[in-house]
Amino acid sequence: MINIMKNLLIILLFVSLVNCISAQKYFTKTGHISFFSTTPIEDIEAHNYQVTSVIDFENGEIVFALLMKSFEFEKALMQEHFNEKYVESDEFPKANFKGLIVNYESVNLAKSGIYKVKIIGKLTMHGKTNNVEIQATIEVKDGHIVGESIFTIAISDYKIKIPSVVKNKIAKKLKISVNMNYSLYAK
Repeated sequence: MINIMKNLLIILLFVSLVNCISAQKYFTKTGHISFFSTTPIEDIEAHNYQVTSVIDFENGEIVFALLMKSFEFEKALMQEHFNEKYVESDEFPKANFKGLIVNYESVNLAKSGIYKVKIIGKLTMHGKTNNVEIQATIEVKDGHIVGESIFTIAISDYKIKIPSVVKNKIAKKLKISVNMNYSLYAK
């Protein structure tokens, strides 16, 4: 009888530990990423509201995934050219990021506030992967997490070719804006 009680206690402790660990994960599948290109000739802006992301505050891991065709443009022709000629969405349908919040321990999930974090990882887009380092903020408020960042990427780093006809209409670097509203991950 004592062995049964011990085993039951061990199982309960294990389940509690697993629940505690999973309570450190936050998730969204309606995140927002936008990009902006500005030149003297034309500004181009696109938004994607179908970004999936998970943050694991147990170890600082953070991942993002999105479909390139989910970017929405003001002009349908821009969207068509973006998908067919530049990022070739049929061949390279997804972009993703896998990384680590270097100073994740500085984020107090039990205390509302805004925390500055450094994120390092690998961004894969158009079949090319590059190391990136991003400064971001994480806001803890009422059991929710809001992550935000603004950074730039060079389109040439991802082997995205711009035809010479429109070369002056598209900036060589894009400003990327990230806004994620995370909720506690529940299994």
